[in-house]
Amino acid sequence: MSTLGTKLNLVDVASRLDPDGRIAPIAEILNETNPILDDMPWVEGNLPTGHRYTRRLSLPSPTWRKLNSGVVPGKSSTTQEDAACAMLEAYSECDKKIADLNGNTAAFRASEAVAQIEGMSQELADTLFYGSTTTAPEEFKGLAAYYSASSATVTNIGYNVIKAGGSGSDNTSMWLVGWSPRSVFGVYPKASKAGLTFEDKGQVTLGDATNGYYEGYRSHFAWECGVALPDWRYVARIANIDVSDLATFGGSADAAPALIRYMIQAYHKIPHMGACKPVFYCNSTVKQWLDIMAMEKNNVMLGINDFGGKPITTFWGIPIKKVDALTNAESLAS
Repeated sequence: MSTLGTKLNLVDVASRLDPDGRIAPIAEILNETNPILDDMPWVEGNLPTGHRYTRRLSLPSPTWRKLNSGVVPGKSSTTQEDAACAMLEAYSECDKKIADLNGNTAAFRASEAVAQIEGMSQELADTLFYGSTTTAPEEFKGLAAYYSASSATVTNIGYNVIKAGGSGSDNTSMWLVGWSPRSVFGVYPKASKAGLTFEDKGQVTLGDATNGYYEGYRSHFAWECGVALPDWRYVARIANIDVSDLATFGGSADAAPALIRYMIQAYHKIPHMGACKPVFYCNSTVKQWLDIMAMEKNNVMLGINDFGGKPITTFWGIPIKKVDALTNAESLAS
């Protein structure tokens, strides 16, 4: 049952009570799987609004010196970039009388807090991939905005964009991210708190549409965050994966190895696997076919290993994780 409005009401209460009048366990069918939020390391920024990092642009050139001949001094060059943080916030409000019904105040408010936190997590995961400061200046710049076009130039970020040949409107991406505090990481503003913060505002006076007042409860949720890419070489994107072609992996000798070849390319884009925590990310559509390939094709590169008591498909030992934030309707990378 859906309910209207932004404040919890009697219909919301009724839809959450079991026959004994207690808050019933809620089947969270809207929850998503976004393990990327657990994998990424978080670093306190060096700016109140984010983090400034420095990249080496060029190295000095040494000289093979001849006798009685001098050497011209050389120097390297660097550049600086800022990773801006954005403010993700939410409020939850309800009439005090509604929350206090049946003496379930804490349980009722907690049931809503769980949903608010899940909504915040999903929004952050979506923005991590698809955030655009061009179309939404209040967001932070997501990975797809950085890795939006391929390039043959080794010194250009587009070198780590691999196009899988898809066309049309049913395309997705697979990502290989090498997490570390020196390559790619989550960032939060200087002197602020890491992660999602929750503040119970307690009992407050709320207003209605007619400028009337009543007593209610308010909760505040906030997350100040961004993503920093000091070393863009530690992220590789396999873009333009045609979703409609994935089903042929099960029956075509040519199609089955195609995605594996792109994954090998992505693997070799990462400079040093030992210097990071590498993880492949894809959505459920891609993941299911990789799992089938691992089981049926006896592919020596794919394996099904045990991580923490749970089976997980790996590529050369790198875990492949499902991320629901990745869609099947991406814009094509150029």
